[in-house]
Amino acid sequence: MSVRDSGGSGRAKAVSRAPVSFGAFARKPVERNAVHAAAGPAPGIEAVEALPDDAVEVGAIVDAYGLKGWVKVAAHAGATQGGDALTSAKCWWLVKGREMKSAPVVAAKTHSDTIVAQLSGAGDRDQALALRGWRVYVRRSDFPALDADEFYWVDLIGLEVVNEAGVALGSVADLIDNGAHAVLRVEYPSQGKDGQSVTGERLIPFVGVYVKAVDQAAKRIVVDWEADY
Repeated sequence: MSVRDSGGSGRAKAVSRAPVSFGAFARKPVERNAVHAAAGPAPGIEAVEALPDDAVEVGAIVDAYGLKGWVKVAAHAGATQGGDALTSAKCWWLVKGREMKSAPVVAAKTHSDTIVAQLSGAGDRDQALALRGWRVYVRRSDFPALDADEFYWVDLIGLEVVNEAGVALGSVADLIDNGAHAVLRVEYPSQGKDGQSVTGERLIPFVGVYVKAVDQAAKRIVVDWEADY
């Protein structure tokens, strides 16, 4: 069982019409030199009023690459650990402040630990440099398909967590990358020593020893974890 993380902070916020961040663990490495090219002519980069409802932040443009308008992207998941969400999408959405743009992808590939891409309408280095600092989003529906035992972080946020005895432990607020595996950060209502309502927290490793079932349809994760752990 594995979960796809966003790298970096590894944060994935609940969907509420606003775009979210995602990530990916244990991603099968993509071909480092494979170039994914879009078929046929594409329109240029254009301003848009809003992002798609399922837009997910996957990286940020950090520099130009070469002299022909290619950009370099720091992928939240790492180039070979989920960065193929960037190389597989035919269109990116770019956000900087309140500005939003759609950017058709002409070609994209992994390059060392980054993603490099040619966006339609960016024909030289100066145009590519002008895109530095823009955050990159792709549609959740454009993410590569996963195996049966793999999950994207963004799909786990908000799921109810119960143990095998049916005791509710809270809901997934976030996931943490500890280097070896993902950890579910589960929040639940509690009471402080002063009697005031507080939010409690449980950290449950996302590994088969503890996570017994993930039912996305039922929005529930079943774990081998006691409420007093």
